[in-house]
Amino acid sequence: MHYRNTAWHHLTILALCGIVAACSPAARADIRLPSIIGDNMVLQGGDMARIWGWADAGEEINVNVSWRNTSWTVQAGEDGKWSFRTPVPDGGGPYEMTLKGKNTVTIKNILTGEVWVCSGQSNMQWSVKESANAEREIAAAAYPKIRLFSVERRVAETPQDNCTGKWVECSPETVGGFSAVAYYFGRELHKELGESIGLIHTSWGGTPAEAWTSPTMLEQNPVFEPIVTRYKEALADYPKAKKDYDEKMEQWKKDVEKAKTAGTKAPPRPSEPLGPASPWAPAGLYNAMIAPLTPYTICGAIWYQGESNAGRAYQYRELFPAMIKSWWRAWPQGDFPFLYVQLANYMQAKDEPGNSAWAELREAQLMTLDLPDTGMAVIIDIGEADNIHPKNKQDVGKRLAMWALARTYERNVVCSGPLYKSMDTKDNKIILHFDHIGGGLVAKDGEPLKGFAIAGQDQRFVWADARIEGDTVVVSSDKVAEPVAVRYAWADNPVCSLYNKAGLPASPFRTDTWPGVTADSK
Repeated sequence: MHYRNTAWHHLTILALCGIVAACSPAARADIRLPSIIGDNMVLQGGDMARIWGWADAGEEINVNVSWRNTSWTVQAGEDGKWSFRTPVPDGGGPYEMTLKGKNTVTIKNILTGEVWVCSGQSNMQWSVKESANAEREIAAAAYPKIRLFSVERRVAETPQDNCTGKWVECSPETVGGFSAVAYYFGRELHKELGESIGLIHTSWGGTPAEAWTSPTMLEQNPVFEPIVTRYKEALADYPKAKKDYDEKMEQWKKDVEKAKTAGTKAPPRPSEPLGPASPWAPAGLYNAMIAPLTPYTICGAIWYQGESNAGRAYQYRELFPAMIKSWWRAWPQGDFPFLYVQLANYMQAKDEPGNSAWAELREAQLMTLDLPDTGMAVIIDIGEADNIHPKNKQDVGKRLAMWALARTYERNVVCSGPLYKSMDTKDNKIILHFDHIGGGLVAKDGEPLKGFAIAGQDQRFVWADARIEGDTVVVSSDKVAEPVAVRYAWADNPVCSLYNKAGLPASPFRTDTWPGVTADSK
């Protein structure tokens, strides 16, 4: 038996149903459905799936679903909105659903299985065709029981009740432009569970977490006041900023043509100012690309983001959990599994230990594991120094799937590499203890451990000697007589070699709480 949370908060559902765009579909006479409900969709198996839409005020709609061989009637409210819940069997199909009022709508080729929302910034958006072994992977992507839904990228100032997109069967013809991380995650689940998988992809490159957080959550927490204030100031300045931007764009276009003629490098494109149409607008992507999905019954969500918040890593300690909680509150089914990717190694490797905003962002992600129903895929070993979009998305999807298999579906799977738990000091050594040792700690390729730094009270870190002793790592240096702190893989692009026997890397960590380079970021 895997994860199911069947609690249904009726008042929350009604509140969500009340979110209507400025141009309401209820004005139309015909039965109308949101785009997330349509041919080829996957409904969450073993749960109460919610179906909703619009019709004439008071219109009666006869519903028939083939998996129940029964029918019933629902009635649209005065605002034209209607909804119902129906029990859905575990993995099966294809099924059909017929809705009959003043018109008839038939939804075909429905499967029941496992539904996951897949969101984040560019590394989630990164497509199969742009990733490693693309030609081979696309040719082998004939999985008709994996269904793909991509939300069209859009920004909105208020929560919307619909988005643009459609369900398609996974095939060599459809998978190329789809999220690689989402596809490889779903493929792994499909192979391991034998279930139909529905993947709802909703991401936008270069976007910060606040854009994906509900407006209510941002407005209620005083920690996020700088984000809200900064945006309000940007809106006030927007008319002038937009005029300046348009002028710069015109000049840029001319400069690009000159560069082409001269055979020189084109100048960088001007940055668009923050405004109501900007994907950086707080809650703007939540409103347009998450809110319309929230009535749809799902199993869980996967997330790959953080690069755009690295300069505000300390703030991310509260922002990221708040974003997750805002999603949990929006979906009327309780706290579903939320699995995310810790940032990969990236940028130039450093010869000496030092500070790193990316390391602090990874720390904020590690701290988010304190939330229940969360899991973190560590990919500190598969990044690329010169590419913020590492092409190996197969292992990213697989490591996310391992968390889902272990925690959501209760399979006997090691889902994580070593996670720092505690430390002891003995003589001039620090002894580190870990969770998720996965059968035992090992060094990569059997070589000496690398990536550990140690410091005394002066907070000056030096590279340390580290060795595995049983289920612990013992760290020391002849340069630090009285050590008090250890850091591991604490850099933008660290050298690191600690794994467990399941082949999963340890998460970067530090034992100290000394202020970092983003401590004052807002």
